[in-house]
Amino acid sequence: MNVRRLIPTTAVAGAVVLGLTALSACSTSDAADGGDGDKLKVTASFYPMQFLTERIGGEHVSVTSLTKPGVEPHDLELTPRQIGSISESDYVLYLKGIQPAVDDAILQSGVKNTVDAATLTTLENHGSEVSGHDHGHEGDEHGHEGEEAHEEHSEGDGHNHGEEGGADPHIWLDPVKYAEVAKGVGKSLEKADPDHAADYKKNTDALVAELGELNTAYETGLKNTSTKTFITTHSAFGYLAERYGLTQQGIAGIDPEAEPSPARIQEIHTIAEKEKATTVFFETLASDKTATTLAKDTGLKTGVLDPLEGITDKSQGADYIEVMESNLAALQKALGAK
Repeated sequence: MNVRRLIPTTAVAGAVVLGLTALSACSTSDAADGGDGDKLKVTASFYPMQFLTERIGGEHVSVTSLTKPGVEPHDLELTPRQIGSISESDYVLYLKGIQPAVDDAILQSGVKNTVDAATLTTLENHGSEVSGHDHGHEGDEHGHEGEEAHEEHSEGDGHNHGEEGGADPHIWLDPVKYAEVAKGVGKSLEKADPDHAADYKKNTDALVAELGELNTAYETGLKNTSTKTFITTHSAFGYLAERYGLTQQGIAGIDPEAEPSPARIQEIHTIAEKEKATTVFFETLASDKTATTLAKDTGLKTGVLDPLEGITDKSQGADYIEVMESNLAALQKALGAK
């Protein structure tokens, strides 16, 4: 999440050119390493896209994720070889706005079947305070406060999401929106590989049903709680909060590992007391330093709420569904579910 580690746009463009000119020298690629000649070569930008293509594509696809386990997606830098592998793909699924290096490389790749997941559902604006009754905030996924943060994020650093300028890209954390994306992915795979259209449809229907069950579990599990407010170092949960009538309070600015200002700590302390919030959530791919500092200063507990940008051995589950179930349990505990 440390924006400073992102490559400048000019460097990305240069890397894209290098990658494309190096194609002739790269007879093999990350996508081709599997050797699945008969399968549809699929490139996914990061884990939520990988999960969809693997579940819907099943045995007919060979999926390569550009973001390796444990790598923070926002910080991804592509190698020339990876850029080359995108061009060799039969189908690419990505989410525009999360990873600027990926967006630029895909734009240059010339792949016919390229799908932006953001176009398969409706993006909304979310910020540090998000609830089921509040649509209005500036919408950066780290929940930055005020005009200064908004301006910083309008200069092409990959956090100015989508054409709407402030659209929150974390659609996969709402099972209903994720199911909408799944349906679109299924249809696009049917079009890209009509010989296996029936299987793609069957797999899509099964996944959509599973996501429906997950949505029901969240609706039921979060219906009666002592508080509706949760505090997080990474304001990724705007869609989830809105879907289930909760309020998300984000702590930090651009870098969620940076210590929050004394003023913000006091503000969170006041909110926690007023709203009876109990827990400061941090995530698996980032340091717990901010959450620990805030918890110490406010007397709150800490917990893990996983934004599911990648799966590692530290994840509370082996795949999207399992980690989302762990997130539900964590929220139920923090919110005092009855």
